[in-house]
Amino acid sequence: MAHPRQIQLTPGKRVLFLTKDLALIAAQLRGELDLRMEDLAVEDLLDDINTDVMTPAWVCFNHRPEDIALNAYAGLMKVGERVFAERALMDGNFEVIVSGLRKGTGSSRETAPQAEKWCGIGIVIAASFAPIHERNNINLGQIMGNHAQLRRLQAGASIPIDEFTGKYDPVTRQIVEMGGLFPFSKALASGAIEVAGPTTAERPMTMAEKIISRHLVGGEACVKPGDAVMVKVDGGYSHEFTTAQVHHFLQQEYGPDYSLPDASKFAVFEDHLLYADGVARMAPFADKIATLRTLQTEFMRHTGVRDYQATEGISPGICHEVARREFVDPGDFIQATDSHTCMGGGNNALAYGVGATEYAALIASGATFVKVPESIRFELVGQLPADCTAKDVMLHILWHHATQEHTLDRVMEFGGPGLASMSMDERATLANMATECTAKAGICEGDEGLVEWIVEARGGDAASAAQADALRAGLVGPDVGAHYDGGIHTIDLATLRPLVAHPGDPDRGIPSDPTNGAFVSDLGDVPIDIAYGGSCTAGKVDDFAMYARVLEEAVAADRMVADGVSFYIQFGSEASRAVAAAKGWLEIFEAAGVTIINPGCGACIGCGPGVSERSDQVTVSAINRNFQGRSGPGRLYLASPLTVAASAIEGRIVSYQPGMFTAPAIEEHA
Repeated sequence: MAHPRQIQLTPGKRVLFLTKDLALIAAQLRGELDLRMEDLAVEDLLDDINTDVMTPAWVCFNHRPEDIALNAYAGLMKVGERVFAERALMDGNFEVIVSGLRKGTGSSRETAPQAEKWCGIGIVIAASFAPIHERNNINLGQIMGNHAQLRRLQAGASIPIDEFTGKYDPVTRQIVEMGGLFPFSKALASGAIEVAGPTTAERPMTMAEKIISRHLVGGEACVKPGDAVMVKVDGGYSHEFTTAQVHHFLQQEYGPDYSLPDASKFAVFEDHLLYADGVARMAPFADKIATLRTLQTEFMRHTGVRDYQATEGISPGICHEVARREFVDPGDFIQATDSHTCMGGGNNALAYGVGATEYAALIASGATFVKVPESIRFELVGQLPADCTAKDVMLHILWHHATQEHTLDRVMEFGGPGLASMSMDERATLANMATECTAKAGICEGDEGLVEWIVEARGGDAASAAQADALRAGLVGPDVGAHYDGGIHTIDLATLRPLVAHPGDPDRGIPSDPTNGAFVSDLGDVPIDIAYGGSCTAGKVDDFAMYARVLEEAVAADRMVADGVSFYIQFGSEASRAVAAAKGWLEIFEAAGVTIINPGCGACIGCGPGVSERSDQVTVSAINRNFQGRSGPGRLYLASPLTVAASAIEGRIVSYQPGMFTAPAIEEHA
């Protein structure tokens, strides 16, 4: 439904402030307290509220928004207890919700803003928004504003809608004011409205800008940041966590006989929930998970998209890893219903996650609306030392750049001689974790090494020469003189040291977040209970080579996983498992006392072996996020595959050093 031209608070409705003092939130929910913005500072409000807090994984086992909304903010915890009980937001008579910086970090799950909207929230106030979350709010037609506007609203003002939407490009403004993406898309398809092409003069362009320019509906043209354009989408995918809702929305909006114009490069994956039944906290939701699987199969058969669902309980692999190996090409524009879609940027493609509404709309039409994003460039020089990996590069950027919002809603462009020294799997890690930086996407420069890797990953048959030529034709690099709104930042890889992201202190308003950087050498003695290696970030072939390097040295020194520590290693794909078997790594893992798990997301999403079971447990993990509760109730440190494997042997968080297991100083701590 379209919004009125004047926005004002409804008499009798309430405003909910998400404060760092969680007791104040609870008092508001109980109806004992009503706060006003004039009595608070922005610093009093929670920053980095992530989508796992708003709708934890188990809440997303429902695919209808009205059911999801019942447990809005179920992941906000204090001393192990929910701050929001079931129906607390829904029954609180709130129409405005207020927070601090970077609202909606984390995944692309549209369930997070859906939970607010279906609880009656129509106005969302924050100092800044994570880009995918902001886009999801726009697609749902949610009004987003700032704290100064809220002060005026609470004082009784009526504010023209233009003050909320005027910051947007003309197309985004229409989407919000019309009540969301579906009303906009229908008006566009009927010819009631139209999107004009760009009028930007010739200029040097970044990689992201060049890819968008090549995909414009109506033909290639020059673009600049802020241009509102319609672009053709090459491909995308969804998984069992999201497909059911996409199918549901398409049936609602286009009828039961809807079809896709081109399903050839779209896919469904079964990778997130394969092992959920084995996690005690997830077992009660087995029936809902089964429904999600059934609806995904129904969608796949109805549309004819590629089928990467499990066979006899074994998945081909995590969607992002399989997609980059099998169908994401240089120069592609890819969209999918998961925030780590940006991993495709390792293949020199522009790829990022979208919500279920946007994905449903784009696969129904083959095109989507894009506001050309700004870019920030990271010029990598030197080579990584033996104890560091691409994960350490990203933890460095998270600590020193993402916290300053340098990367916020920008495409992170990686290039330089340092990038050229990194393998394709390590480049994929750089692109993958752009979403943790609240960036729009990550994209790496392409080269002949990338072309050779893709050809080999896809079989390298007799047609390889033609395949390689086609891939080379898609390679994109930045123009000389391209402008970077976020600047150009040189990182000397040789100067990096092993890092972790620590779990913060959520009970005192310090979120568990990947930006909580610290040097491993500065941690002191941090004993661990669990070590986990896997996920899209760290389940690739090169990651397994790292686990094997460390564990082979340990086994040679008659060392095994430390007493009291459980070490889980999970494949990211069938490809990584095949290489591990061929190279003898499986025998090394077994000799070291590792538990090996078939391909899937598993513990990264809290749905598989490797999750903590108690709040006092400590995990060191190679996954990409350490949000509170995401991988169990314990405290989780993010680290590189090398650090995770070394820590599993030592029983405490340590960085890897060649020969460390025979050094006396190390053995004293074993």
